[in-house]
Amino acid sequence: MREYELIPSKVMEYIKETTSASDLRKSLTPLRMFTMPETGGNINVATHLYYFEGGFEERNQKRQNMGTNQDWKDYLQKARPCMVNQKSNIFVEAPIVHQMDKISGLKFRNEDIPSNTDSIFEFRRYQLKLGYDTVPLFLELYEKGLPSKLSAPGTDPSTQLITILYSDVGQLNEVIEIWKHGSTDAMERSRVAARSANDWRKCIGEIANLANVFTCTIHKPLSFSPLR
Repeated sequence: MREYELIPSKVMEYIKETTSASDLRKSLTPLRMFTMPETGGNINVATHLYYFEGGFEERNQKRQNMGTNQDWKDYLQKARPCMVNQKSNIFVEAPIVHQMDKISGLKFRNEDIPSNTDSIFEFRRYQLKLGYDTVPLFLELYEKGLPSKLSAPGTDPSTQLITILYSDVGQLNEVIEIWKHGSTDAMERSRVAARSANDWRKCIGEIANLANVFTCTIHKPLSFSPLR
């Protein structure tokens, strides 16, 4: 996950250059998502996620190839002056992400749900207390409560869980859940429905004791983002 803080007056210039170079980026990297925050904290932060199935070895090779590509170097010369700073962290997908298709009836990364211009991503970030057992305990509690949230009556049909991540390199003991909603209104309907899910309420009550900080940010996908 890479987060680039942009100079406010150069945001549109960055988006223009980055959109023009999007096919090049996709040919060089396993891009999965590219968004800009709309509200919920710092808003001029280009946020992009990549999935390296081959782990560090694949990542190192891809980045090495990018460093020798002249077209990519040309793009960076245009994009970097738009940035204030760059942040890169490595996350691991939680095991439950690869088990969700076994839970009947739940909407998880459903490609059949179409995107529209109102679609948003909801980034829910937890900074947990220090300790080796904190993240595993969080994931254990989360897994118990999640089915009741996903299947709560009144959940908007467009709402789907995209992924659950925990940090491996960078700021440790951070967990991020990313949700997709058809609109902000759809997000709110699904939030209200989740409050009636007893198992989820119990889960969140226990998770609250593990967290130091919790933030929620609404992101809009850029036009070339694979996940939209």
